[in-house]
Amino acid sequence: MNANKGMTGDVFGGLTAAIVALPLALAFGVQSGLGAVAGLYGAIVLGIVAALLGGTPTQISGPTGPMTVVAAAIVSAEAAYFGSLEAAMPAIVMTFVLAGLFQALMGLARLGQYIKYMPYPVISGFMSGIGVIIIALQIFPLLGQASPKTPVDILLALPAALGRVNGQSLGLALGVVATIYLFPKVTRAVPSTLVALLGFTMLSAALGLDVPTIGHIPQGLPSFHLSALLDMKWHDPGIIIFTALTLASLGAIDSLLTSVVSDNMTRTQHHSNKELIGQGIGNALAGLVGGIPGAGATIRTVVNIQSGGRSRLSGATHGLVLLIILFGASAYAGKIPLAVLAGILVTVGVGIIDYRSLRDIKHIPRADMAIMLSVMLLTVFVDLLQAVGIGMVMAALWFMKQMGDLAEENAKGHVLIHEDQAALPDERPLQEAMGGRVYIQHFDGPIFFGFTFGFNKIIRELPEVQMVVFRMENVPYMDQSGLYAFEDAVTELKSKGIDVVFCGLQPQPQGMFEKVKIIPNLVADDKIFTTFQQIAARGG
Repeated sequence: MNANKGMTGDVFGGLTAAIVALPLALAFGVQSGLGAVAGLYGAIVLGIVAALLGGTPTQISGPTGPMTVVAAAIVSAEAAYFGSLEAAMPAIVMTFVLAGLFQALMGLARLGQYIKYMPYPVISGFMSGIGVIIIALQIFPLLGQASPKTPVDILLALPAALGRVNGQSLGLALGVVATIYLFPKVTRAVPSTLVALLGFTMLSAALGLDVPTIGHIPQGLPSFHLSALLDMKWHDPGIIIFTALTLASLGAIDSLLTSVVSDNMTRTQHHSNKELIGQGIGNALAGLVGGIPGAGATIRTVVNIQSGGRSRLSGATHGLVLLIILFGASAYAGKIPLAVLAGILVTVGVGIIDYRSLRDIKHIPRADMAIMLSVMLLTVFVDLLQAVGIGMVMAALWFMKQMGDLAEENAKGHVLIHEDQAALPDERPLQEAMGGRVYIQHFDGPIFFGFTFGFNKIIRELPEVQMVVFRMENVPYMDQSGLYAFEDAVTELKSKGIDVVFCGLQPQPQGMFEKVKIIPNLVADDKIFTTFQQIAARGG
C-alpha cells in the first residue's frame, strides 16, 4: 500500500515537474543560441541520467539560468571564431562533454564536501548577477528584436532599439509576465508558466501576429556528435579546457545548493560526491547529443517534492514525459513566439535575484556587503568564474583579518559545536524542570560560513524536545552566512512549536539579530537571557 502510494507520488511529482520544465527548457535552449530543441535534449538526458545516478533522490535536473548564461557565452565565442554555428559545433560539443567529465571527476575526487565553504555573500552576489544578466538578455526579444550577446553591448545598443519597438511582441511579453505572477492568485492547480506559454502562443496564432517565433524543431531522437568530435580542430585547447572547468564548477555549485534545499524539505541527507558524478555523466551525454548543460533545478525540485516525489523515479519520469512531448508536440512548439519565452525568462531572472541580501544590505557587515556587490557587478560585466574566484579571495582575506583581530582576545579561532547532552552543573536544574525535553546547544568561537553545514545537520536531526537553548557566551562574531542559518533554524523550530531561547549573546551577534528582526519578531525579548542561571531560575 505504502509502496503504491510512494510510486504514485513519484509519478505525479515527475509529471508536474515536467510541465514546469517544458517552457523553461525551450526558453533556455533559445537563449543558449543552439535552439529550443537543445534545451529539450539537455532536460531529457540530464534529467533521466542524474536522477538514476545522482546522490539526491528527489532532485530534478535540467538547464538552469546560471548554466545557460555560461553556455550562451561559449556558443557565441566559438561561433564568432569559426565563422558559423555549424562549423563551431564540434568545439561547442567538446566543451560541454568535457565539462560533464570534469564534474564527474570532481565527484570521484570527493570535492563535493567543500561546497559548504562557499560564503553566502559570494553565492548571493553571483546569483543576483545571473538574474540581472538573464533579464538584460530578454530586453531585445521583448522588443521583437535579436539581442546582443553581453550586457554591455545591450546597454550600448538599447537607445537605437527603442526606436523600432515591435508593439505586438512587447504586448505578448508583458501579458506573459502578468499571467505568471497573477494566475497563482486564481489557482495553483496548474503551473502559471504553462498557462502563459499555451495561452499567449494560441493568442498569437489566432490573431496572426507578426512576431518572431522559435521556428522548426527537429522531431524524434537526436543524433550523436561523436564523429564530429573526432575530426575537431583544437584551435586553443587552453580556452576549451578553461571554459569547460567554468561550466563544471558552476554546475557543481548550482546542483549542490539545490541538493541542500531538497534535504531541508525531505529531512534527508544527500550524497554530494555521488551527485556530482551523476550530474557529470548526464551533462557529458547531453553534450554528445547536442543538448545544453544543466544542473539541479531548485524550482522544479521543489515542485516535485510538493507534488509527492520522493525517489529517483520522479526525476526519471520528468525526463520521460519531456521525451514524449519531443516526439509528439515539437511541430507545435516551433510556433511559440520568442517574446513569450522572453517573458518567461524575465520572471526566472527576477526569481534568481537574492532580495533577502539586498533588503538587509544596510544591516549586514560592510565587508559582506562589499563582497556581495563586487561579485554581482563582476558577474554582470566581466566574467562569472572570475567573479566567484575574486569573491572567494575577498571573503578569505576578510575572514583571516577577523580571526587575526580576535586572536588577542579569544584563543579559539574556529567554531566547535558540542552535541554531548550530558548536563553541565548549571544546566541540571533546567533539565530536571523540563523532564529532559530541553536541547542545549553550545557554540565556541566565531560563527561564519564554514559553520552552516554542520549546524543545519544538527537542526535536521534534532530529537523531540520542547525547548532549544542556544548558549552564545563564547561567540564574539557572526557573519551573514551564520545569521541566515540561525534565521532559518529558528523559523523551522518555531513552526514545530519548539520554544527557542538565547543565552549570553554578545553585542555583535545580538546586533545582527536585532537589525534583521530575528529579535523580537522570531525570538521575543523575554527569551533573551544574559546568564544560564536566569533561564534555570525561571524553569524555561
